[in-house]
Amino acid sequence: MAKTVIIVDDSKAVVAMAELALEEMVKSGAIEFKSYLNPLKLLDALQNESENFDLLISDINMPEMNGLDLAKAIKSNNRYKTKPIIILTTESSNEIKMAGKEIGVTGWMVKPFSDEKLVKSIKMVLGV
Repeated sequence: MAKTVIIVDDSKAVVAMAELALEEMVKSGAIEFKSYLNPLKLLDALQNESENFDLLISDINMPEMNGLDLAKAIKSNNRYKTKPIIILTTESSNEIKMAGKEIGVTGWMVKPFSDEKLVKSIKMVLGV
C-alpha cells in the first residue's frame, strides 16, 4: 500500500518541483503525493480527520502560519505524535533547527533541494 506524502509550501514552484522529483515514486505505487499551499487548510483537514499522512514535508516561512507552528500543532495531536515531519526551507540557523528538534521534527532539508536528495530522504524516512 502506498505511503501518503504531503508537502505544504506556499510556493507553487516548490510544490511543482517536488511533484516532478517524486513522479517515479508515485508511478511505482510507493507513495501517494498530496500538496497544500496553505498550512491552515492542511491543519483543518488533519483535525477533522479528512486527511492523513505518513510523512509531512513543510516549509517554514508561510503566510497565516509558519511551518514550526504547524509542526507543533500536529505533534500535539496523539494521532500524529509519531508521524515524521521534514522541514524544507531556506532557514538553516542552529536556533531554528533546535526549535524544530524540540517540537519533534524528524529532519531538515535546505532549499534549493535536489531531486535525488528529496527522494533519498523520503525513502530513508518511510523505508520504501
